[in-house]
Amino acid sequence: MSTFLHYGGHVYPIPECRLGRLLLLGAAIYFQIPAPLAAIQAHPTIFQVTLGESNPITPEISTEELQHLLQSGSTPVLDVRSAQEYAIAHIPGSINLYEKEVEQVTRAYPDKARALVLYCNGPFCGKSKRLSQELVGRGYTKVKRYQLGLPVWRALGNTVQTDLAGARYILAGDKTAVWVDARSVADFASGTLPGAVNIRRGEAEAANDDGRLPKKDKGTRVVVFADTPEEAWRVAAEVAHKAYWNSSYFGGSFHELHAVSAR
Repeated sequence: MSTFLHYGGHVYPIPECRLGRLLLLGAAIYFQIPAPLAAIQAHPTIFQVTLGESNPITPEISTEELQHLLQSGSTPVLDVRSAQEYAIAHIPGSINLYEKEVEQVTRAYPDKARALVLYCNGPFCGKSKRLSQELVGRGYTKVKRYQLGLPVWRALGNTVQTDLAGARYILAGDKTAVWVDARSVADFASGTLPGAVNIRRGEAEAANDDGRLPKKDKGTRVVVFADTPEEAWRVAAEVAHKAYWNSSYFGGSFHELHAVSAR
């Protein structure tokens, strides 16, 4: 359906393209045309959309909204998957409270007017839906869901965190995983994990081309580690932006990881 701007007895069609809408918005501001901003704003980006479910029990939030909430720390973001799933990979800053243990959620957050955001394994995962329905039934009034979940979060270039138990699981069971040592060349040379590759900050693009990263298999599990989680996160974020959607960073130190791998 076309959108039109009515002004001064005239009707102006609003262009469908993003540039056209922005130009019209600029003209409206310059000439002080009292046009409804919502009518001439550009279409939302992929970071601003939700599934758009019909008749949801609890509302959804977009990836952009979730990013803002995590940055502000204003609202608890609950990963309602199992402890093992959470340990292997989770959205940094989220808290693990399993959907089948609703009593733990209500004990942790007894204020039923407290805002909460739940997420799980994406559009086809029912965990966050079931728990949100349970919480609403118990009188909670500000429960929302990031129903796009972990898969879409990762697909949009956001990295995730792996905990010690998850690293132990990957070391034991996934022999195809690529372990990335983000420490200095000297530290890497003095000792690292068996088979690890050295990729430092700013090298993800080169590593994508020179064989340190599996360029022809972007779904390979890639785990970045360093002396601190912050160092690992920086490199993991760059790796994620090279389309390695199954990448993560280790949320501990190299020494912790090395101790586990040596057992």
